[in-house]
Amino acid sequence: MLNVGKIEEGYVLDHIEAGQSLELYKHLGLADMDCTVAMIQNAKSSKMGRKDILKVECGIEELNMDVLAVINHNITVNVVKDGEIVEKKELTLPKQIKNVFKCTNPRCITSIEQELPHIFILADEDKGIYRCKYCEEKVGKGDGSKKKNR
Repeated sequence: MLNVGKIEEGYVLDHIEAGQSLELYKHLGLADMDCTVAMIQNAKSSKMGRKDILKVECGIEELNMDVLAVINHNITVNVVKDGEIVEKKELTLPKQIKNVFKCTNPRCITSIEQELPHIFILADEDKGIYRCKYCEEKVGKGDGSKKKNR
């Protein structure tokens, strides 16, 4: 039996689709933060078959919940304070996201003006589709787009 210690303050991200925890790690910028991270991959789950779990010990305001919601809004976010789960957050898709995706349209102004932020507006909530604020290029689940690496 694998035993990963409890955290005092931070998050336990549960019900992550198997194999998706490393992507979350990158997009949340956890490598650049001064925090302890435990990543459990392919854990058995009666609900999902297999799942990943991330335990992040950090200040509770440090994680970008919008990034989590965009990648997978079905993730269970448990907020931990003083070693106990004090809240379960429900993720919803944000209406606008900034610097999570990178526009792939070579004619987009963000390709020329490198310092412009990559801003996307939620176009289809049911399908999780976002469109570039500047050129309306589509990104999101199911279109094969690449998310921006941090």
